[in-house]
Amino acid sequence: MEHLPAICGAEKQLAAAMAEQKPVFRHASDIKFSGIDRAFAIALHMHQPLIPAEGSDLRSARIISNLKYMMQHPGEGDNHNAPVFQWCYKRMRDFITELVNEGRSPRVMLDYSGCLLYGLEEMGAHDVIDALKEITTEARYRRCVEWLGTAWGHPVAPSTPAQDFRLHVRAWQYHFASLFGMEAVARVRGFSPPEMALPNHPDVCFEFVKTLRECGYRWVLVQEHTVEDAGDGGPVRQPHVPHRLLATNSKGETLAITAVIKTQGSDTKLVAQMQPCYEARSVGRIRLGTHDVPSLAVQIGDGENGGVMMNEFPSKFLAVMRETSGSRNPPVNVTEYLELLEAAGVREESFPSVRPIMQKRIWDRFPAGGGSEALQEVIELLRRGGGRFHLEGGGWGQKNL
Repeated sequence: MEHLPAICGAEKQLAAAMAEQKPVFRHASDIKFSGIDRAFAIALHMHQPLIPAEGSDLRSARIISNLKYMMQHPGEGDNHNAPVFQWCYKRMRDFITELVNEGRSPRVMLDYSGCLLYGLEEMGAHDVIDALKEITTEARYRRCVEWLGTAWGHPVAPSTPAQDFRLHVRAWQYHFASLFGMEAVARVRGFSPPEMALPNHPDVCFEFVKTLRECGYRWVLVQEHTVEDAGDGGPVRQPHVPHRLLATNSKGETLAITAVIKTQGSDTKLVAQMQPCYEARSVGRIRLGTHDVPSLAVQIGDGENGGVMMNEFPSKFLAVMRETSGSRNPPVNVTEYLELLEAAGVREESFPSVRPIMQKRIWDRFPAGGGSEALQEVIELLRRGGGRFHLEGGGWGQKNL
């Protein structure tokens, strides 16, 4: 097993860990939910692909991290940025520990692909893994850091066979547990789809949600423009509260999972400049069912790409966390927010419902439970009718469809 990632095994232990029901952030939270008006959350997405290298024959070339190749070939293209990339993968430990030691209450969500984690191991970047382990497992810091699950090799759900996508989801959980422990993976409750890609084909989306639920996830991050109101097919009207993502297949079966909306915008720049903090200030408390609750502004962006993230994010993150800790506009992590919402008496049934984009057009024409062949006939009819209809899903690569 040398040079291979830990992506399987310990099935019973993993299943038990992901089935854990007790709150994971609420009891350590220092946020008084009734005393805040709004909150904001940021997530940092990190990824490096694996590539064949260290040999000219592709049949025998060793698989290494692209980051390692960049380190070995600093004169090619932008490879001189490799040390900065590696620092970006590690630096949240420095920021979190500095702020906590000052008495502040920072928050950040982390989304690292399995490829990246394995590549860091393979290239011997143990300082990075150890830094991440410190803020993941030590009680003083772990309340500030929420890991988001993802798919191991960064496959996009709309174009990946459902059974393969499920294997990637499980592989990430195994690998994460091998690095940080079963107790740590039991605290991973949210899922960040690679490239924010949400399937909108009914059968594919159903299998996507089924995979997340059966793998123990409680919520999924979705882009505002990739979902529509489940009733009239219009745009999301309250992007700053949790929603229920409904997934119905051609057999008429329906599953649901909590969806947290990432609002539209230029992701990396918005996160680097901590825009969600200022977005939240424009919203305030919102009526949800019979409760008035604090709104939540959420953004995710690449954690290492581009000068704005490399250079502007550190000082801005530190400044905003110092300014907002303990305020009426605090930083939170999403699972913490959802657990505080539940403790306040708000139930999932009161969340607005959404479906993936384009689906209202299908359900207006498709008989419930009509089967896959009838569904395909409706899809072909809609495609021929134009109107920009598509079933390619939505994500970072498909804006404002």
